[in-house]
Amino acid sequence: MPTIAFGCMALMLVAGWFMYRNWTFLNVPPELEGREILFTVEQGQPLWTVASDLAEAGLITDVKQFREYAQAQGKASKVRAGEFRLWSNMTAPQVLDTLTTSSGILHKFSVREGLTWWATAAKADESGLTEYAAFKQAVSDPELLAKYKIPAKNAEGYLFPETYLLTRPKNETGKVMVETMLKEFHKAANKAWAGKLPSPAEIHKTVILASLVEKETGDVSERRTIAGVFANRLKKGYLLQCDPTIIYGLGETFDGNLRKKHLTDKSNPYNSYQHRGLPPGPICSPGLESLKAAINPEQHSYLYFVAKGDGSHYFSKSLKEHNAAVKKYQLRRNRDTYRSYN
Repeated sequence: MPTIAFGCMALMLVAGWFMYRNWTFLNVPPELEGREILFTVEQGQPLWTVASDLAEAGLITDVKQFREYAQAQGKASKVRAGEFRLWSNMTAPQVLDTLTTSSGILHKFSVREGLTWWATAAKADESGLTEYAAFKQAVSDPELLAKYKIPAKNAEGYLFPETYLLTRPKNETGKVMVETMLKEFHKAANKAWAGKLPSPAEIHKTVILASLVEKETGDVSERRTIAGVFANRLKKGYLLQCDPTIIYGLGETFDGNLRKKHLTDKSNPYNSYQHRGLPPGPICSPGLESLKAAINPEQHSYLYFVAKGDGSHYFSKSLKEHNAAVKKYQLRRNRDTYRSYN
């Protein structure tokens, strides 16, 4: 009888110890004086690895208990990928709740319409989320281009301008950011084509035209009109004579001064003063409104336009009328008040 009593007492002591151990794990943080710790969960990272990393960072005291607790709460598969701001005086339930319910730390990355890939790469570098070289490499990544059906050597035109709230990537930072922008382009394209996307080749042709429209005006009310001018000139076989195409062809080292020699340079494949038709590829990433304008250009008889100096343009149907407009708005312009979109 004494032996049985001793055995029962031992079991009670063991049970009590486990209860105390569990209570301590759930209610007592690793440290009483909390330290802020930035903790990253990678996409697809298993719970066991996450728990091990939490223990190594000093955020939990027992890997196995954390895993068992997460499973008991039905949250084993609900840990989110991202960067989280945690403290060492948080309890295990608080840590798990943060990892499974919050969005983590989101970083703002804004890209306006009309930027080239290299200007976008510079913005990405400034954001601190990636480096210029990594972004540049991702822009020409064959796997990404194939995945998003881009029939070109790089993703110029498809880096959709938007304000992004992003989790800081830990690996392949440039690729993560570029792919995020390509996904956003796909969403915008579905809106622009009302869910009926044409072939990749037709999309590419439209993006090229939209990029010209984007670089020529910031006035939403003019975009379909300008798209119509380009469409009319293409139909008639006229040179597009679009300055921004030449500038794009001069590349990352362009100093901002467009010279006469640039206009006559036939070696520049983007020189629309020398080569007929659309340029070889987009010259920037257009926004949604420019995409819509390129898909549905305004029907009119205009063949020319000239900047008026107030951000808008004067449209002409004949060369004579255009030359008169150039004389009025360009040759006699007030250099102190004149402004153009780009």
